[in-house]
Amino acid sequence: MTLSRRFAARTAGVAALLGLLGLLTSCAPQDDKPSASGTSTTSTSPSCTKDSLTFHTDGKLTIATDKPAYAPWFVDDDPSNGRGYESAVAYAVADRLGFTASDVVWTVASFNSVIQPGPKPFDFDINQVSITDERKKNIDMTSGYYDITQAVVAVKGTKGGNAKTIADLAELKIGAQQGTTAMNAIAGVIRPKPKGAIYNTNDDAVLGLQNQQIDALVVDYPTAQYMAAAQVKNGVVVGQLPRVFPTAEQFGLVLDQGSPLTSCLTTIVDGLRSSGELDRLEQQWLASKETAPFLH
Repeated sequence: MTLSRRFAARTAGVAALLGLLGLLTSCAPQDDKPSASGTSTTSTSPSCTKDSLTFHTDGKLTIATDKPAYAPWFVDDDPSNGRGYESAVAYAVADRLGFTASDVVWTVASFNSVIQPGPKPFDFDINQVSITDERKKNIDMTSGYYDITQAVVAVKGTKGGNAKTIADLAELKIGAQQGTTAMNAIAGVIRPKPKGAIYNTNDDAVLGLQNQQIDALVVDYPTAQYMAAAQVKNGVVVGQLPRVFPTAEQFGLVLDQGSPLTSCLTTIVDGLRSSGELDRLEQQWLASKETAPFLH
């Protein structure tokens, strides 16, 4: 993100934000500087290193994400500190390429701009972008670095907050950010009868929920947990939705279409998964004491 592009509900107060970070990052390290993957540098192959590949800027690895960059994917709106799941994954990839943390350059790219066709001013983007065949017509994507489910966020005590089943949700106005796979989940799983709303960003969707324009909104599950705890007053994660795609939905790194880096970065992501590093980072940054039920 996912799902820049979210409304920073600062009115929840600093205490709420700190409480959230404690919930989502209970095992998180407190040092300020990233140490790449946190393991020894291991190149995937001699052909997949910084000395054998061409990058956006010589000697640097340019990584993009949105602004603001929210927990649990990033911490303190600072991708460069190595804290948060996507920041940690990005530095793990950099490490495998042979880059030190000081050689990583972060740049801002909005979600909607990233999934559009055209040249990209970065080597790769990491921003909760789900892998779909439709998107791969315009951009390159690596294999998945995180398996996701979509979830429903609402306000406690409202019709959305009291929903117990998908049939309950089908009677409500549901919102989501345009261009996201949350829209697929709404259309393919919930199939609401009332007309809902499509928002430019998750920020706008949160505002719409707070202003009662919609009864609930759909986002990826970790983002839903964050929204309910820190962005939506009296927010609640109603539940997770069954998958709408034939296979598990995954987030992937985004690159230029036809990028010479795609194959190497896919190999690196696959290596991080098979080595257990992705699982370790998920437990470190995304594990929560509370699990929302799957809705049926």
